[in-house]
Amino acid sequence: MPGFDVFRSAFVEAVGLRFTEVAEKRVRGEMLLGAEHHTPWGVVHGGVYTAAVESAATVGASAAVADRDQVAVGVANSTDFIRPITAGTVQVLAEAIQQGRSQQLWQVAVTSADTGKLIAHGQLRLANVPAAELPNTLRQHS
Repeated sequence: MPGFDVFRSAFVEAVGLRFTEVAEKRVRGEMLLGAEHHTPWGVVHGGVYTAAVESAATVGASAAVADRDQVAVGVANSTDFIRPITAGTVQVLAEAIQQGRSQQLWQVAVTSADTGKLIAHGQLRLANVPAAELPNTLRQHS
């Protein structure tokens, strides 16, 4: 799609998520987490993991429907926070569970790069919608 870049988002950049692999059924990424991601109690905020789940699954789901001039938008996000961390690199792995004509379902695991332990796990349901129906803020700020 002309002017559409799934890798560019000010929000994703602010959270610190960097994609290392994007495919129609799988997305990998990583985040370096630290004090800027903390709650007032000194652990990484659960919203960071929720954002990673939403962003990684949306990128993959959108890649899956790009040839139809569509994008995928999240309609339900359920993220479980398994164990707290204070800092470190986490790996994000999003995989398609179901990809249909109008909806998709993805699961996402966030694991510690150092220990391999699961930090958070999420599931995202997405709707496939025509790209032309959504504002493309990337063109406005390029």
